[in-house]
Order: sequence, then C-alpha cells, then structure tokens
Amino acid sequence: MKIKTVKGMNDYLPKDAEIRDYLQSVIIDTYKNSGYEHIITPIMEDAENLDKSDGGDNLNLIFKVLKRGEKLNRALESGNVKDLSDMGLRYDLTLPLCRYFANNRANLMTPFKAIQTDRVYRAENSQRGRLREFIQCDIDIIGSSAPEAEVELILTTAKALERIGIGAFTVKLNDRALLRAVIEKIGFGEESFESVCITFDKLDKIGAEGVKAELLEKGFDTSAVERFGVFFAKSPITVEDVKALVGENESIDRLTYIMDTVTEISGGGIKLEFDISLVRGQGYYTGTVFEIRSDEFSGAIAGGGRYDNLIGKFIGENIPAVGFSIGFERIFAILKDRGDFAVPGGRKKVVLLYDKENYAAAAKRAEEFRREYDVTLCERTKKTGKQLGRYAERGYSYFFTEGQSEALQELN
Repeated sequence: MKIKTVKGMNDYLPKDAEIRDYLQSVIIDTYKNSGYEHIITPIMEDAENLDKSDGGDNLNLIFKVLKRGEKLNRALESGNVKDLSDMGLRYDLTLPLCRYFANNRANLMTPFKAIQTDRVYRAENSQRGRLREFIQCDIDIIGSSAPEAEVELILTTAKALERIGIGAFTVKLNDRALLRAVIEKIGFGEESFESVCITFDKLDKIGAEGVKAELLEKGFDTSAVERFGVFFAKSPITVEDVKALVGENESIDRLTYIMDTVTEISGGGIKLEFDISLVRGQGYYTGTVFEIRSDEFSGAIAGGGRYDNLIGKFIGENIPAVGFSIGFERIFAILKDRGDFAVPGGRKKVVLLYDKENYAAAAKRAEEFRREYDVTLCERTKKTGKQLGRYAERGYSYFFTEGQSEALQELN
C-alpha cells in the first residue's frame, strides 16, 4: 500500500487545516454579510453537461467516471471509447450552479446571489499553485444584466481579500464582446474568436511570440496574425487605443461605468486596470471578465466574468449571470510562504492531563473549561515535560493536570 497522496492532491497537517478553515470562514462570512446565500452541489455532473459547458481547455482536463455494472460491459463491447463514461468530476463551480438554478429556480429569489466554496477537480500536470484537487470560493449573481452586479462582485471580493490581509492587489477588467470586436477588426473571422482566445489566453505563459506562433500553427491568415502582433505589442493598451480601432462601443461604456463606480464607492481604495489582453479561458464568458493579481504572486488570485448564455443550455431561456471566484489555493500558498501567518483571534487552547484513575473527573472538568477555552484531554505520560512541549508547539496556551493542579498553568 502507498502512503503518498495521489499526484496533485494534498494532505494537510492540523496547522495548515486551521489556516484553511479560517480562510474559508472569513470568505463565507464576508459573502453572507453582503447578502449572498450558501448552496451545496454534488462533485459529479452528467457527462453531457460537462461536454457542452463551453469550458475551454478545461474540457480536456475532466476526470471521467466509468459506467458501472452491465452498462459498462455493454459500453466495452461497443468499442466506442466515448460510451465508457456517463459522469465526471466538476472542473469548476459555475456549471453546477447553472444546473442547480435550472433545477431549483421555482424556489429561489431572482436575482439569486449564491455562495459556493467547495472542491473541484482538473486532470492536469500539477505544479506550485496548480493542483488536481483544489478549493474554489465563488459568488454569483443570477438574473441581473445590470453593470451594478459586476460592481457588487468586485467590491465584495475585494473586501474578502482585504479581511484576509492578502496585501496589495489589482483588479483587471476586460469585456469579451469588446475583445471580439478587436479581433474581428484585426482580420480574424467571427468563427475564429474562441480559437484565437484560447491561444491568446496563454500570453502570460508563452509570450507574444509564442501566441503568434501558435496562431500561425492553427492556420490563421499570416497578415491577420501580424496585425494582431502589432496591435498587442503596445503596452499598456488604453481604452482610447481600443476605441480608436473599433469606434464607439457599448462594452467600452459599460466597462467605464463599472470602473468609475467601483472607484467612487471605494474612495479609490481598489486599484483597477483595463486590460484588453484579459481573456479568461472558459468559452462560456459572454461579456465582462475580470481577474485579481497579487503583488506577491505571479498568477491570478481571483477571476470571473459574465456568462449570460450558460443557463439557457438547460432551460432554453437565456438568464443573465455573472460570478467571481477566489483562487483559494493560491492565497493559501501566499500566506504559507510568509511563514509567520497565524490565525487571528479565536479561543485559547488547553491540554488537560489525567491519569487513568481520574479520567471521569478530568472529563467533567474539561466541560467546565470548554465554556471559555478549547480543551483536549490527554493521558499523562512519564515524560510530561516533553509531552507539554509538543502541545506548546501546536499552539496550546495552558495546561491543567487533574488531581494535581489548582488552576490553569501557562505553557512556555
């Protein structure tokens, strides 16, 4: 038997688990305080739902679940590989939310403001900050097409990050409809948009020359690729630069309103940046997209956008929707790298030592102490000093020895 975890999935020691619990509690509390409601969905979704979700490259990273029993036998006999699976692990929380809303719409408010904090799965090559099993923390607003929904998501997400103490960050914004207008103006056909975006989304990883090379490899027109390279060579590209290329555009007006309103409400406390190169890899995004970049981490620590067509795949009626997801694992990695991060506040911890003959008395006393402290019971060993030292290392503040102590004693 192997004691190591499966690649890309982690065990967490108690101290790490305490930090993770704290982060989730702060995020959920901030979301609830802003009027969002917590929901829970299954980790598995129907294979057809996953395949038709416009998830971009994530569709190649789905953990597929084999059919069972006689259904699997028939699938094997058919020789068709696609028949082997009928379910898969969710790769994000957006598709499950859309299915959830379609299934429970009659019992939900509209607009519906949802919280999801749960595990998702992607079958990719694991690396620092990129796991196969990881937690996402999402808030979404379903049923509103107004730009105020984006404003609210940005303000709420920023508030959560500020409460965590993540340090300085920048909110980057773009609009997929605006990006579509730019790409078509440069010379790519309308049908090429998603393919171009999938490649363009790799800009941070492979650079401008890598993007051009991949576009050429895909067979796109050389002159269009060259114009693409020339336009995006300028840095930074401003709203005025885009307006000069595509003319007056509703998406520009919407983005300007969102940024101006966030600035007004936050008193300029949230740093915002227009970024026409921001794509977001999922194909289901239809309008505004955003990411948050930390000064302490090279990648995005939060991201999201508007996906007005995804719910319509379930019910045949397009319902506007927009969401923002915090990259929980990346934030956890930042805090761990600091080395000195400790969960603030909380109740102090006591270890209550007992000998076998006075266990019942110790258990009763523990219940008394638990009105004020978190208390663990532990049978006293011969090397009591070493025993207490280990509890001190794990954040315990006091100890009490049943039958010997008169009061709580501090652990050094």
